Amino acid sequence: MSNDDTRDQDRAWELMKKIGFAMLVTKDGDKLRARPMSAYLARDEGLIYFLTDARHHKDEEIARSPQVNLSFADAGSQTYVSLTGTAAISNDRAKIRELFTTTAKAWWDSAEDPNIRLLRITPDDAEFWDSPGTVISYVKMAAAAVTNTRPDIGDNRKVAM
Repeated sequence: MSNDDTRDQDRAWELMKKIGFAMLVTKDGDKLRARPMSAYLARDEGLIYFLTDARHHKDEEIARSPQVNLSFADAGSQTYVSLTGTAAISNDRAKIRELFTTTAKAWWDSAEDPNIRLLRITPDDAEFWDSPGTVISYVKMAAAAVTNTRPDIGDNRKVAM
């Protein structure tokens, strides 16, 4: 793997960690369904985890079609990551306890709730857009419009994960 690929992978992981929340997109029959989820990034494992509830339909959708998309977005800083991967549902109670945080208490009383499941995403590839921020981007776009040129408003990279 080249240094550029490694650098781009590192940047994709950094942006996902910084943003922290993703829209998880699954396939529900012929339709796509998205919902916001709090991501737990495990770069050393090459995995992204989510806590999910067995009483919802994500488990069934993933069992039928494990290919998913995660869309991370921070509009304020104009940074975005779109990741495709393969999802699997698990009842790994030790990992659930490890990932259970104060945020999870909004949905479950404790890590021992029998309805909590672990959603594990194995990334395939990602694409990120990383800009210098909203104000600078708007200034560059305005200057480009006046000079009839294309603005340089940051990096856009595709990377195998």
